[in-house]
Amino acid sequence: MEILSALSEEERGLVASAPPPRTAGAMKAVLTDERFSDPEWIFERKLDGIRCIAIRSGDSLELLSRNDLRQNERYPELVDALGAEACREFAVDGEVVAFEGSQTSFARLAQRHQRYVPVFLYVFDVLWLEGHDVRRLPLRTRKRLLKGALHFHGNVRWTQYRNGGGEALYAEACRKGWEGLIAKRADSPYVTARSRDWLKLKCEHGQELVVGGYTAPRGSRVEFGALLLGYYRDGQLQYAGKVGTGFDTDTLHELGAQLRKLERADAAFADARAIKERQVSWVEPELVAQIGFTEWTRDGRLRHPRFLGLRNDKPAAEVVREG
Repeated sequence: MEILSALSEEERGLVASAPPPRTAGAMKAVLTDERFSDPEWIFERKLDGIRCIAIRSGDSLELLSRNDLRQNERYPELVDALGAEACREFAVDGEVVAFEGSQTSFARLAQRHQRYVPVFLYVFDVLWLEGHDVRRLPLRTRKRLLKGALHFHGNVRWTQYRNGGGEALYAEACRKGWEGLIAKRADSPYVTARSRDWLKLKCEHGQELVVGGYTAPRGSRVEFGALLLGYYRDGQLQYAGKVGTGFDTDTLHELGAQLRKLERADAAFADARAIKERQVSWVEPELVAQIGFTEWTRDGRLRHPRFLGLRNDKPAAEVVREG
């Protein structure tokens, strides 16, 4: 496609010739308790996976996580599918997911490094196309360009969206067991930051948390009993509680080996005195875990947490409490 011919005169003034981006630089959504309908917003299913920016320039193709880790070797089928596209110059934003039945499952995706799990890339935005930076264009225009640029075959899929009707779609999402919705202002540009032009509407609680220590195993349990978790506030690691469920035997052994390599003498938590656990081993706060839970308690602890998997796509220092 000829990108400029697809744009209005006003829109042409918003694009510029540019080389392909070198880093992921992803736009991020803000968590909200708002539930709303607005024709000036679009609504997409919130997918439970790993963010991925795919950058192709001629024969060169790179899959990058949001912290710029190369994912080509991890997801070769996505490299093949994107490499088969007729368009040879694009940078697109999407989510790598695995399915458990009809639901996207981060826990299943996290098994990918242990065994083969089918994955798919759901693409929802375009940043660069045919030698032009298109991030300043309105979202609806970028959607139109994206739909015309790729064929979405193989393991690469188009992300469906709805114009307005957010409240009805949110109710449908929660009824179907989805994680929630992403609401996006339809005229918003793409910015490489967290922005209230994109909002997360979650059906259930879940977020990334930093591992700061672990307890000793009991009974027949191997490696460790529970992980001690936290998040950053004003540059300090705050304790959020522990998680002892959601681990299979392989994960216990693999994670146990990682934890032993990160052991340190003292706690990284700012409020370590509030942790009453016995036989605790402290670790450098480098591992980031995806945790599902029912709610935050009044004293800032997780209620009914469960371990879903480790994330390697977000630096620990960026983990904050979302709700």
